[in-house]
Amino acid sequence: MTYTIIDVETTGEGNRMTEISIFKYDGNIVIDEFTSLINPETFIPEYITALTGIDNALVADAPRFEDVAQDILNITEGAIFVAHSVNFDYNVINGEFKRLGIEFSRKKLCTVRLSRRLLPGHQSYSLGKLCKALDINLVDRHRARGDAEATVTLFELLLQQPTAAEVFAAFLNKTSREATLPPHLPKATFEALPNAAGIYYFKDKKGKIIYVGKAKNIKKRVLSHFYSKTKKSLEMVRETRDIDFEISGSELIALLMEDAAIKHHFPVYNVVAKRTIQSFAIFSYQDRKGILHLASNKGRLVPNPIITFFNIRDVRAYLEKICSTYNLCPKYCHLQEAVSECSHYSIKNCNGICRDEESVETYNNRVLEGIQDMSNQNNDIIVREKGRHTNEEAFVMIKAGEYLGYGFVDKEEQINHIDDLNAFLIPQKNSVDIQKILRPRLLKI
Repeated sequence: MTYTIIDVETTGEGNRMTEISIFKYDGNIVIDEFTSLINPETFIPEYITALTGIDNALVADAPRFEDVAQDILNITEGAIFVAHSVNFDYNVINGEFKRLGIEFSRKKLCTVRLSRRLLPGHQSYSLGKLCKALDINLVDRHRARGDAEATVTLFELLLQQPTAAEVFAAFLNKTSREATLPPHLPKATFEALPNAAGIYYFKDKKGKIIYVGKAKNIKKRVLSHFYSKTKKSLEMVRETRDIDFEISGSELIALLMEDAAIKHHFPVYNVVAKRTIQSFAIFSYQDRKGILHLASNKGRLVPNPIITFFNIRDVRAYLEKICSTYNLCPKYCHLQEAVSECSHYSIKNCNGICRDEESVETYNNRVLEGIQDMSNQNNDIIVREKGRHTNEEAFVMIKAGEYLGYGFVDKEEQINHIDDLNAFLIPQKNSVDIQKILRPRLLKI
């Protein structure tokens, strides 16, 4: 079996390659080597230069990746791709080939994960600390050739371990996820994740939560992060040491739990919107003829909204629904502007207020019924959802239009009044974000 033991250096931002080193190893000795600086065709930040010593001047006359692409394909052909934290190096190289429209696919082995299995008990499995603990000579740290050469020595040591053959075979098994998982995440932690709705927490080596996500299927969603090639995902996955989770029973409860968890922990990899969420409100007014109008505008411009939305399309769809349900006039619901008489493409049941065929009083009474319908959205509401198991129900509690929280209750509990649910309520804060989450669900009630 042949291996190519590889290390790359990058620009950090955008992960464009600046240096690559490949040692071809036949299981006994190194039989070939390819090492080269690479012109990334983009600026190398100062913090990367401080770490690697590679600056813009050093790579100015170096070959571009496309100039050495065939050399890399040739040396890695038919060999297993080996690296310390293999997904990073593999994804960088794969990304460079994709830019050239070339497919690059190799079997992978990660020396971090192999070391954790075959050389257990070390405090750290970073290349520098592991080499120090194992007395492996590591020169030119954070340069491709120095790191790759040290990884060769580490790989030789791993091959010599008593159970190496079966561990290597298990890692190379097509059904194994070992090469996909973050290098420092125990496989047992991933396997313990449920195929159920809920939220999950990515944690770093200090146990700090660095990301919160929600999913209909936690295990499937977490796995998708490991396949992602975005810079954010790559960095987050490399920092991940543990994953925790909470089952919600339903996607709606998961959304509410996620919002609360993000606002409580402020994880570094969650992008919390800094801009104010735009709202849109429906309101009513009376014109000089005494006719009641229904109209919409940006929420901040409506002092007494009847009902609020967070998407202009939802506002129009809801107005069309009210207009159709109560035989209102599209013109006076402002679904048509600058027309003398309504001629809406789908709402044809106007009783003729716009043609003076109906009295103002009769029309206004139906408008008031529509307003009452919309106002009922602010009543006490219990939204029922699936529980976390078959003998449980979840609920969301809203009183006087105010979100109070969610909870879980056993199906055998006797609930006769909304107040009986208070004992099971997990109190939460109301916010514009929460209203945006809840609005689509409330419109279905």
